[in-house]
Formats: sequence, structure tokens, C-alpha cells
Amino acid sequence: MALLERVSTLVRANLNDLIDKAEDPEKMIKQVMLDMQNQLLQVKTQVAIAIADQHLLEKKEKENEGKVAEWMRKAELAVDKKQDDLARAALQRVESYRDLTSSFAQQVTDQKAQVENLKTALRQLDQKLAEAQAKADLLIAQHRRARAVGKASEAKMNAGNGSKAAAFDRMKHKVVREEAVSQAKAEIATDDVEDRLAALEKEDRIEQLLSELKAKRGA
Repeated sequence: MALLERVSTLVRANLNDLIDKAEDPEKMIKQVMLDMQNQLLQVKTQVAIAIADQHLLEKKEKENEGKVAEWMRKAELAVDKKQDDLARAALQRVESYRDLTSSFAQQVTDQKAQVENLKTALRQLDQKLAEAQAKADLLIAQHRRARAVGKASEAKMNAGNGSKAAAFDRMKHKVVREEAVSQAKAEIATDDVEDRLAALEKEDRIEQLLSELKAKRGA
């Protein structure tokens, strides 16, 4: 999520370094705090939206659980009435709603993780903003002293490290992307076979469920 990336950048930002690179340190620190305030508002909004989405997904999960129970009762009724075709149809609905329930359950899990990530980002950014606001004058004063006693030496010691790290990161991202593309192509190639096998397995599950239900109902 781009928002979390921006928040992470702000949280990791070394305010001393930012001031060192700025022509107007006071203006820079005020701009950083303004950026943090804007991101804080956005994260608060996203947390509220994410929590609402989580509640909606949980509701959908429970609705589908109810559908599973409802169609299982209908399958039992069809077996009692010696209506195997209707029982099979009902059991197909049972399986479909079970799949949906499982899907929603996974989405609920993923959404909970996203909510926690957003809450963590919110806490971190809020703390970083509070620290920046409390230490703005101190940071500017420290910058002025640091520039007076050793800016040139510090810049020389740190020269070059960033470009090498950036080049390594670019190469790493390229390799990861190529691997992901290769994997995706392989998965696409096997989708058709897997879908056909899944259909056969589902048909077998329906027949097995029907047999078990008929045995249970004494049919």
C-alpha cells in the first residue's frame, strides 16, 4: 500500500539528516511535520475504513455459514422424501457456500492483519510527530552546531554508500520480479488441469455426502 510506504518513509526519516541537506533548516522541519500531520489524517481515515471492511467481511462469513446449515437441512429433507436429485442439488449448494465461507474467512484474516498494520503505522507516525514537534527548535540548533564543527568531514565519510545500496536493491527487485513472472506463467499453464480435477473431486464429494446423508437418514 502506497500510504503505508509513505508513512514508513516518514517514520524512518532522520530529521537531523533532513535538516543537514536543507538550505533552510527551519523551513524543512516545518515541512516534515506538515507532511506527518497530513499522513496522520490519511492513516486515521484508512484505519476506520479498514475496520468497517473487516466487520463487513465477518458479516458475510456468518451469512454463508448460515446458508451452509440451511441447505444441509434441505438436503436432509430431500433424502427423507426419497428425492435424490434434489438432495444432490442441495448438497452442491452446501459445498458452494462452504467454499465461500472459507474464502471470506481468509479475507477476514487478511483484513485483520491489514488493520493491525495500519494501527501500528498510526501509532508510530503519531509518536514521530510528537517527537518532531517537541524537538523542532532543538534539532535546528543541533544542526547549526554540527554544520559549524564538521559538515564536510561527515559528508566525505558517508559518500558513495547510498548509490551502491540502491543498485543492489534494484537488482534484487528485478530478480524477484522475474521469478514471480515465471511462477505465474507456470501456474497459468496448470490452471486448466487443476480446474478439471477440482470439478471431479467436488463431484465425488457430493456423491459421498449424499451417501452419508442417506445412511444417516435411513434412506
